[in-house]
Amino acid sequence: MTRGKLLYTGKVKQVYDAGPGELEFHFTNNISVFDKIIPTQVPKKGETLNRISEYWFNKVEKELGVPTHFIRRTGPEDMRVRKVEVIRDYNRLSSTSTGHLIPLEVICRHYVAGSLHDRLKAGVIRAKDLGFTTDEVPPVGTKLPRPFVEFTTKLEPVDRELSEGEALAISKLTPLEFQRLKRIVLQVDAIIEREVSKRGLIHVDGKKEFGFNEKRQIMLLDTFGTPDEDRWWDAAEYAKGNIVDVSKEFVRQHYRKTGYHAELMAARKAGATKETEPPIPALPEDVTRQVTDLYVKLYERITGERF
Repeated sequence: MTRGKLLYTGKVKQVYDAGPGELEFHFTNNISVFDKIIPTQVPKKGETLNRISEYWFNKVEKELGVPTHFIRRTGPEDMRVRKVEVIRDYNRLSSTSTGHLIPLEVICRHYVAGSLHDRLKAGVIRAKDLGFTTDEVPPVGTKLPRPFVEFTTKLEPVDRELSEGEALAISKLTPLEFQRLKRIVLQVDAIIEREVSKRGLIHVDGKKEFGFNEKRQIMLLDTFGTPDEDRWWDAAEYAKGNIVDVSKEFVRQHYRKTGYHAELMAARKAGATKETEPPIPALPEDVTRQVTDLYVKLYERITGERF
């Protein structure tokens, strides 16, 4: 298909100008881990992300009536979305501005996993802050007493964690808008958990992005509920006491087994730059086939639809 002017290339997605007020998202078959793009194309990966995103946008709009920027899917790996202005200067935002990206990433966590466990062990977050009755560090896999919503920056060179006060200050959300944004996150995650639990998945955590439309209604942007943005565990294995990641964690584990991850971490600790870090090797053909199979099966388990 013919696309417009290329505006932005991310790790796994390209963004094109699609005319007045619209953008075209193209989901590539790239895959990235450890902040590096692997020099291997994973067949069908882009299509699975595109179709999963369409599935959730349609379901959220229908069930919650929450505006999203999704217009329609235009091809196996492409979708048309409404354009919002990206304003990097926080001082240009106000409590009445419209049609722009809200400069926050919103993470909602339902289980102890990943960086949350690291911060608990380091004492950066206390277990009582998460609703536990003691400050004993809960093990990985523990279900949180209540969902934990937190915020990071979206438009700064390096994402940094924000207190709710800082998130309010830079986004210029009113207190009522801030509460609505958090409520939308919880409502969306409740839909996700309801749907995927039917097909043996646990939704562990995930991130979401938002903007304002021309009426200053909060609008869901980008993508969510995919194998790249969210973490998923196998429910049957969890019931046996095992944590089995069904996501691109499989790819991360491949590079841990080959020794590349240890080599990369050592280089970064020694002060290597992006240019001098050891390049990430391509995936072997058999591993690439397994990754394609993983994404296709995840599409079917997340949506309940045949690929």
